Amino acid sequence: MKKFNTAPISGMQELLPSMQARFNDYKTAVYETYLAHGYLDIETPTIERAEILLAKAGGETEKQIYKVVKTAELASEADQALRFDHTVPLARYVVEHANDLCFPFKVTQIGRNFRGERPQKGRFREFYQCDVDVIGWQTLPLAYDADVIATLADALKVLPIDKFQIRVSNRKILAGVLTALGLIAKQNEIFGVVDHIDKMSQHDWSEALREVVANDEKAEKLEKFVRENRGEWREISSRMTIAGTSDEWALYREGVSELGEVLDILDAALSPELRGRVEVIADMSIVRGLDYYTGTVFETVATDYREFGSLCSGGRYDSLASNYTEQSLPGVGGSIGLTRLFSVLKNYNLVSENITRPVDVCIVPVSDQEIMASLQLAERLRQKSKKVDVILTDKKLGDKMKYAAKVAKAAVVVGENEVAAGSYNIKNLESGETKLLEI
Repeated sequence: MKKFNTAPISGMQELLPSMQARFNDYKTAVYETYLAHGYLDIETPTIERAEILLAKAGGETEKQIYKVVKTAELASEADQALRFDHTVPLARYVVEHANDLCFPFKVTQIGRNFRGERPQKGRFREFYQCDVDVIGWQTLPLAYDADVIATLADALKVLPIDKFQIRVSNRKILAGVLTALGLIAKQNEIFGVVDHIDKMSQHDWSEALREVVANDEKAEKLEKFVRENRGEWREISSRMTIAGTSDEWALYREGVSELGEVLDILDAALSPELRGRVEVIADMSIVRGLDYYTGTVFETVATDYREFGSLCSGGRYDSLASNYTEQSLPGVGGSIGLTRLFSVLKNYNLVSENITRPVDVCIVPVSDQEIMASLQLAERLRQKSKKVDVILTDKKLGDKMKYAAKVAKAAVVVGENEVAAGSYNIKNLESGETKLLEI
């Protein structure tokens, strides 16, 4: 009988070794894709000063931060907290190390983040995020917005999903519409409603928008604009460019121009392989929930599994670092929420339940007399970049082979005759094929 509840805390991922190996495979493949696109790897501390994280967290995030409390310290006095994403700590990092970095600074971070959300299916309190960001010095060309999106799209090809849809917008467009309609003071509230267009029924969404806008005529115009401008850029760009020619529509026109430029560059940046799997559309309902986004914003969904929600997302943040410095350090970035995504893939049986054997070779000494020779053989194989385990327990040979079959792809039995001859056979534990081991 257990003395304590040994189940992991709700909202925390915990995997058996075979599934952990598959998770790690995805994480490694994403990381290698980021490096292939020229992004440099860093790690920022898990714990940050609370004032850094709260400088411009925005929305519900401020309510979800885990404060770090020392023994006998009151939570209200805590001045440190667990990071809730990589972007805010990155802004601090760049300010701290600006004199030693090369700009534009292309960087990747892959690690755990923490949010005190109510745990539910597909939502975690502790989770891996795989980020790419580019930080500029004073200016940052819009081409980097496209570069970030193309990099994330390339990373998604490692998933067992055939087709993706990337939905791109620019927050200046909707902000420009709100400015022209005299609703800019309600921007955050309206953006919050718009962001939920695919999470509510059409009726409930319309009613929520009307309630926030508090003007039926303006709410109707806003709803029409959002609903009509979701699709192929070629189809909607002409009417969006023509609309709003007066000075009060300046911000709107700026957003339209930026969106068009990003989409044109993105079209050229996607590899031939990705073109058959990725559809890129303009979608004015994409605004993203965090307040620090200032321009380009995007989300990616699985075409045949839209119920998965966003696979990766991100956007432009021109003023995030301004919370910590007077220097202009505009940035753009995006993230794959790997823990949530892996959980969804498992729930839809898109991650194979077949045993994944993390070890390449398991060496099986017949008796204690062959242990020294087995350890030496293991080291020779490790020098050939093999992952090798040696069974050191005093069990029967049959039991040792059962163990090997659970953890390794292949096994090498080391007996008295093999040691004397210096020759070993390797057995493929998946196919049953046996051949001479080449070392």
